[in-house]
Amino acid sequence: MSAQLPIANHQSPITSKIAHYWSLTKPSQSGLLLATGLAGYMSARCPVFNISTILQLSVSLFLAIAGSTVLNMWWDRDIDAKMGRTQKRVTSKGLVSGTEVMQVGLLLSVIGIGWAVAMNAQYGLVVFAGWFFDVVVYSMWLKRRTCWSIVWGGISGAMPILAGRVLGLGSIDWIGVMLALGILLWIPTHTLTFSMKFAKDYSDAGVPTFPSTYGLAATRASIAISSVLAAAAMVIAGYGIGMHWGFLRLLGVLSAGLLMLAVAITFKPSERVNFGLFKYASIYMLAAMILVVLEVI
Repeated sequence: MSAQLPIANHQSPITSKIAHYWSLTKPSQSGLLLATGLAGYMSARCPVFNISTILQLSVSLFLAIAGSTVLNMWWDRDIDAKMGRTQKRVTSKGLVSGTEVMQVGLLLSVIGIGWAVAMNAQYGLVVFAGWFFDVVVYSMWLKRRTCWSIVWGGISGAMPILAGRVLGLGSIDWIGVMLALGILLWIPTHTLTFSMKFAKDYSDAGVPTFPSTYGLAATRASIAISSVLAAAAMVIAGYGIGMHWGFLRLLGVLSAGLLMLAVAITFKPSERVNFGLFKYASIYMLAAMILVVLEVI
């Protein structure tokens, strides 16, 4: 009887490495930020059938976002290894070398930002600003020093929608600023909710958070206030865009839901309410982006 041969691993080293680096780009998060950039472009009444520009916007913005995300993973690999929710990342497990991760992150960033600058100087400048605030100001400088780092991280998250509108208009206007403000104020709903749920992880890694600095009550109040202000900014931006009354009214109804959850998290806090607001805020922002796009179709 012949010996049984071992089952071969059909995944090649190259395929495996690509999968590792794809996970480091955080596809869902990067995709959502890209969606805001496309919505920003559409908000300038740019035609959806301008395929060449839309494709170049998508590729350049995604590469810049992915590059900054990979560099964040490279910089934070030591603290990620100490946190339960991030210990399975390929950088934490040592499945990729730190030097290689840095090189890939820089390559993606240079191509993405360079492409953006080649398309339009002002668009490229805003894309670079988002990258700089995320990688240098937020991750490298402030994340391990102060809980207020999330504000600067929020600024980086607000840049894609502003960049998209700048590409469509050729300049920065108050509507673009309001759209960016809406994203900036929406981001704490995510980051602060995570900081409450994974408080021990952040403590183990030595990363200061709002709950550890100011307490749970102040953190919940901050989430509620930022959520309401984010909704107000999006409604004002929708009005400025000239959004159809039906769409604007729907955005108002969705904003009212956000307001009710904000009140609930303030006066009747619970983990269920916290994550209810977390999930609804994501749905709300996605719906707002869809309404912006539908308005110009």
